Amino acid sequence: ARWSLAYAHLLQGERAAAGRAFADALAAAEAIGHTIIQIMATLGLAALHESDNRLHLAAETYRRVLELAGDPPLPVACGAHLGLARISYQWNDLAAAGQHGQQGLHLARQIPNTDRAVGCELFLARLKLAQGDTTGAASLLATAGEQARRQSFALQLPDVADLETSLALRRGDLDAATKAAHSQDIPLSRARVELAQGQAAAALTTLATYRQQAEARGWADERLKTMILQALAHQAQGEREAAVRLTAGVLALAEPAGFVRLFVDEGQTMASLVARAAARGATPAYAARLLAAFAAEEPAAAGKAASAQPLIEPLSDRELEVLQPIAQGMSNQEIGER
Repeated sequence: ARWSLAYAHLLQGERAAAGRAFADALAAAEAIGHTIIQIMATLGLAALHESDNRLHLAAETYRRVLELAGDPPLPVACGAHLGLARISYQWNDLAAAGQHGQQGLHLARQIPNTDRAVGCELFLARLKLAQGDTTGAASLLATAGEQARRQSFALQLPDVADLETSLALRRGDLDAATKAAHSQDIPLSRARVELAQGQAAAALTTLATYRQQAEARGWADERLKTMILQALAHQAQGEREAAVRLTAGVLALAEPAGFVRLFVDEGQTMASLVARAAARGATPAYAARLLAAFAAEEPAAAGKAASAQPLIEPLSDRELEVLQPIAQGMSNQEIGER
């Protein structure tokens, strides 16, 4: 009953209440040795850590689930592998992300009548999209989407529509992207489509409303995603100063968790904004890591051509001059003295 209460709070977006109830359920399960509820409550706490952008704590908690699940693992451990897959992806360890995603899918398929396999398939489709395999992503997405709709897995449908939007945008199909983004209530997908349509002002309105909601409800992950898109929207409006300020704010919030793909998946426009923020002293070491990750993506990005975001204006000579010592690991003080 305590676990069910926690899950109900989670579905309603009441994360603080969910955390307290999951902790209560875990304590009760440990007191009587109820392994399954221990695992499920620990999974719930790990998911909350992840959504709070505490990725290191979340990864540690997911690994605790794998310990509880034993060897060979109980099928319920699929949730821990999927969580570790998402975190590995954000840390840009795509090999580990794929391994955890496949392990999660293997275990999830052993549990009948649940949506867990769909969640794993959607993650693997997103991974393929990041790797430039749009055909493979489309195939996995079609399978997952058909199953989610056929079995009325309502909780997975927004993720299906979000990924359909991303795939359509990658292919340059604005009509399909618009249809997918409006099939569910997904403000971030809607804003992406508005940006792709050249409607930056509309995107900023959509994002301002959603950011207010995310901040009011304490949704740290959604706030961070929204700020990223706000920076891109301001840049599209020609409001460079606002875009760079927002990027600097996102860098400060994202650095403790070590997010990488959050930035890299946005393409070269975001790379330029990170470089500009770094040139002004924003999280220099972290920014240098991100810029290295962007650089490693360039060969793959070159092959995406038609749907890739256009480059914004080049960095100035002074900005390039400042970036060189940042890449060398010099401190702000040392750069200033030079």
